[in-house]
Amino acid sequence: MYPRLRDLREDKDMSQTEMAKILNMSQTGYSKYETGANDIPTQVLIELANYHNTSVDYLLGLTNNKKPYR
Repeated sequence: MYPRLRDLREDKDMSQTEMAKILNMSQTGYSKYETGANDIPTQVLIELANYHNTSVDYLLGLTNNKKPYR
């Protein structure tokens, strides 16, 4: 899951700091999500999936289909 977060962020040419601001958190906190040091709360997973226009299942590695289910 964690490399997918990084890849999606980098696909938008965003820094961790920019992504953290969108989530109203510190860069360090966001970095820990990308490295797997911290589990990602469900609400944050939903926010990330919505922001990146993908599904939570994709972020969690349950599917390789990037398209959201909506």
